[in-house]
Amino acid sequence: MRALLVCSTALLAALLAVSPEFASAQMKLSPKATVPGGIETRYFTSIDGLMDGNADVILKETRQGKTVTAAVLDVCYPIAKNSDRKDRFVVNLQVSGQTLTGTTQSLGNKSPVSVKLLRKQSGDTFEFRGQIAIGQAVTEVTSPDNSDLSEKEFLDSQTSDDGITPQPKDFTDVSPEAIAAKVKLDAATDFLKSLKGQEVEVTLASLTVGCDALRAGEQTINMSVDPERAGALLSKIKAMPGVTAAGWTAGMIEMDRTIRFPAADWREGDKINKGKLATAVASVLGRTFAAKPVSQDFNPATGKLKLVFKRPNQDFPTLELTDTIEAAGLISPDKPGATDKLMLWIGSPATTTADESSGARLNLSDDASLDEEGDLPDDNGAIEALATELKGQRWDADKSVWK
Repeated sequence: MRALLVCSTALLAALLAVSPEFASAQMKLSPKATVPGGIETRYFTSIDGLMDGNADVILKETRQGKTVTAAVLDVCYPIAKNSDRKDRFVVNLQVSGQTLTGTTQSLGNKSPVSVKLLRKQSGDTFEFRGQIAIGQAVTEVTSPDNSDLSEKEFLDSQTSDDGITPQPKDFTDVSPEAIAAKVKLDAATDFLKSLKGQEVEVTLASLTVGCDALRAGEQTINMSVDPERAGALLSKIKAMPGVTAAGWTAGMIEMDRTIRFPAADWREGDKINKGKLATAVASVLGRTFAAKPVSQDFNPATGKLKLVFKRPNQDFPTLELTDTIEAAGLISPDKPGATDKLMLWIGSPATTTADESSGARLNLSDDASLDEEGDLPDDNGAIEALATELKGQRWDADKSVWK
């Protein structure tokens, strides 16, 4: 037996010497391998049962071998059932054998917090049982079959993209009206108050401070603004207290419904002649929709164009019903700064039908979604017709170029 062991050891040494790749492969098979008795940091990113499963949990353990020497529990949770508002506590846990205990207070509401957990390991999985009390509310913890992560795995899982592009080369990956600012939490209120009375729309959902924002100490505020004023507003925002990043982000633009065309015929000085361009667009869409243009209005804050058309409904002509077609649009430069090209985006039209005749009227209901195009297959070629009229280009999604 001794001779066999010596032979096997010699063979392994020879393989390692001849093939470094073999050694590398052997190491990769054991991602959790550590120096016996060495200090290691491991993470758990879920413990079932907290706040009806709505809590966001990070448990960080420092271990020497298999023995836990220190632990920190970070819990972010709704302040009330079904509430979007979050609170958070971070507690250093005392380790006594398999028992983890600690007290602190929550960072937002300053509620007293106490934690008592019993930790058991079975092979590569861990079980947690115990109680977590926040104020008068006590949560029973029963969480079997938890797996831990290495520090690298944990950090990789925590990386997130705020979607902000400070200096885009053009508006093919970001939308010309959509801007965002990353603001420190203690400066967010003053930042938002500074936008009162300004011609800019703040996205309501971005006012919710989530767990990622609480942990990062920064909140991303999304806004919509007329593309011609976006650059100037961003310059102002970047200089405001507490702003750590600002730029363009994703918005309403869909490239398959967007046209790029020469700006020369549609400028008045250094401004876009939006009225002239909207009238031309309405004329083309009127022909493709077989409808009469009724109105074209721009939102003063966002620059969004609303086009309205009407036509006789053909489903039951003798009833003299009327189709109303609405389509949204956006006119902008094709990139930040000076450019000789403009972009036009037209959204999918929504059609509603009503009895607008004189005298007694027929009440109608429509169960179909407003997003359905009904009898306008592919908008009757509206986007292509606009591209022809404006001598423009359409986006080639396969090659990521204008064609």
